[in-house]
Amino acid sequence: MATLIGERHSQAIWRDYLELTKPKVVVLMLITSLVGMFLATRAGVPWTVLVFGNLGIALCAGGAAAVNHVVDRRIDAVMARTHKRPLAEGRVSPAAALTFAMALAVLGLALLLAFTNPLAAWLTLASLLGYAVVYTGFLKRATPQNIVIGGLAGAAPPLLGWVAVTGHISAEPLLLVLIIFAWTPPHFWALAIHRKEEYAKADIPMLPVTHGEHYTKVHILLYTCVLLAVSLMPYVIRMSGMLYLLCALGLGAKFLHWAWVLYRGGRPHAAINTFKYSIYYLFLLFIALLVDHYLVLNL
Repeated sequence: MATLIGERHSQAIWRDYLELTKPKVVVLMLITSLVGMFLATRAGVPWTVLVFGNLGIALCAGGAAAVNHVVDRRIDAVMARTHKRPLAEGRVSPAAALTFAMALAVLGLALLLAFTNPLAAWLTLASLLGYAVVYTGFLKRATPQNIVIGGLAGAAPPLLGWVAVTGHISAEPLLLVLIIFAWTPPHFWALAIHRKEEYAKADIPMLPVTHGEHYTKVHILLYTCVLLAVSLMPYVIRMSGMLYLLCALGLGAKFLHWAWVLYRGGRPHAAINTFKYSIYYLFLLFIALLVDHYLVLNL
């Protein structure tokens, strides 16, 4: 058995290491980071900050994701969605994955220190530790509110992008963080309903497992209402204009529609469809912010 595992470890290829970084998640994070950068200025983002700042954030995020793979490898092995991950199948060893994660994090922080500013680097480090250590190592297994509390780390990219350009924290990027913070619970709880049996099998105290689907659906609906209200605040504080307001109302109404459909329980696959729409929602909302900012359609 040991020989077989050793052979599987030795067969790890670059695709396995790429998978450790959760590239789809990192791409969504980079979109919000880029929006944070471009919203911070109308004068244009220096190319060094644009390229190496986002590369540094991406490397740190990838490192945190690799740690998540290591900590969750036994859970991943019993869940249909994750059982083919590199560590769950033994294609990469925990030691190799941790070494890879450390290398990514060190390189990412070095790039941020060299091409942006110390505040951006340390905030990125705090976000990395928040996700890899606080959420993955403790909160995920400790409380059904894991995704609410731990969501703050995942909400940081627009703040990181803003600070990478400006070197300071202000109300606007904190509002962007608040939007993602409010978005995270309905996003993940919809998936948790869809994967309820798997989370129960893995003994992860996700809200549908500990409190039932109805309770979770009520909270998804409530958080979606909160998200809709929070998403209008950029217009309220004159951070954005009418174009963004119309997009936020339209996208938010559609999200609320899916949350209501999920609550009513009248359609099959409503949970996974709500989860999928939530991804499009966040992407389009931040694109709307960016387009509004540069077209100056502030009516």
